[in-house]
Amino acid sequence: MVATQPTASQLRRWRQHLANERAEAAVYRDMAQRREGAERDILLELAIAEGRHEQHWLTLLGEHVGKPRRPDLRTRALGFLARHLGSVFTLALAQRAEARSAYDTDVDATPTMAADERIHMEVVRALAARGRDQLSGSFRAAVFGANDGLVSNLALVLGISATGVSNQTILATGLAGLIAGALSMGAGEYVSVNSQLELLQASTPSATAGTAVQALDVDANELELVYRARGMSQQDAADRAAEVFANLRSGEPGDAPLGEAATEKHEAVGTGLRAAVSSFLFFASGALIPVLPYLFGLTGLTAVVTSAVLVGLALLATGMIVGLLSGGPPLRRALRQLLIGYGAATVTYLLGLLFGTLG
Repeated sequence: MVATQPTASQLRRWRQHLANERAEAAVYRDMAQRREGAERDILLELAIAEGRHEQHWLTLLGEHVGKPRRPDLRTRALGFLARHLGSVFTLALAQRAEARSAYDTDVDATPTMAADERIHMEVVRALAARGRDQLSGSFRAAVFGANDGLVSNLALVLGISATGVSNQTILATGLAGLIAGALSMGAGEYVSVNSQLELLQASTPSATAGTAVQALDVDANELELVYRARGMSQQDAADRAAEVFANLRSGEPGDAPLGEAATEKHEAVGTGLRAAVSSFLFFASGALIPVLPYLFGLTGLTAVVTSAVLVGLALLATGMIVGLLSGGPPLRRALRQLLIGYGAATVTYLLGLLFGTLG
């Protein structure tokens, strides 16, 4: 609380905080409407917490509340996404919004409010992590496929165009790169994911081995060797084996003696076919963009510049998406993607010029 009359600057700041808190509470309520069970309850609790922060600013403002202000642009964008999407992207944005809270440095916010915002960030991070895990397999293949298609085919098209060959040759080369690259990416993802699944399967405890535990010689205690082979100390393995046998004698179910299949790891990896299809389609869609100017009849420097601009916009978009989902700075991720893509294309273009000159 302040004992003196608030200044105009304070009133503006408090009113802005009030508008943002109201908007953030609405965001959590909107997201809660699209979810069920524990996630819905957690989001509603977050909305209630933002309501407590709203009340703090209302108390400070007192009779100076004034007309309702609009929340800042970031919060309005978050609200739009919450109303129309309600997806992991919105949670990722909410995570960043909580991380950028100004309450740590605002003298008029309480330490409890600043602590609340830090805890809210962790709550939202945990909620977003579930969606990220579900996307990790096919989404990884899709993002890598699109970026590989954009960068590799832009580099191919620009490198070939720099040699001075005809427009038809450039177009044929670009389309060949699209088809060959998409097939290669799809096949590679299929083999990669299936190999990973096979490794997981090989590391999963056997379903039939668990049924043999009841027939083991308690004195010889072969079960102890299983636990020692998994990294337990001799004493811990002996204690664990004794616990299992005690449960068997008493008729209590206890935990599965040899462990359960790690199905959540299989789900995170996804399936080979799904990853292959995603990689094929997204590589092809990315690789098509550098070819578009040549498909529409552009030639020479005009086609080169148009191709580079289109790919640049696409790289910025994919970089921002990756940044949002990872919880990192979207603009930084976008610029990183752009610099990498343009760097590769520049090298091949210069090599094309060199070969064209030598030819």
